[in-house]
Amino acid sequence: MKTLRRILFVSAALLLFLAVDSNAQIVVKTRLYHHGRVVVRPARPSAHHVWIEGEWVPKGRTYVERPGYWAVAPRPHAVWVPGHWDHRRGGYVWVAGYWR
Repeated sequence: MKTLRRILFVSAALLLFLAVDSNAQIVVKTRLYHHGRVVVRPARPSAHHVWIEGEWVPKGRTYVERPGYWAVAPRPHAVWVPGHWDHRRGGYVWVAGYWR
């Protein structure tokens, strides 16, 4: 009987593990609004730098804001596409910015 229970438990755990999405996302169920906060950009380090607006970064079961920063494009003619909030599954998910 113990062996059968152990087999059933291991099988259920394996099925649960396989059913979990490895790219799980944090869904925010609240109203999104702009705080109206003024961000002062520091001086541009060089003509090769591009300003990256502040982004939201997952931390635990929520998001925290990472302030904007200057970055050098990874290749010539690359363009920064800013992140945005996307409405999904009854809430909002942050889609991170990327270089195009």
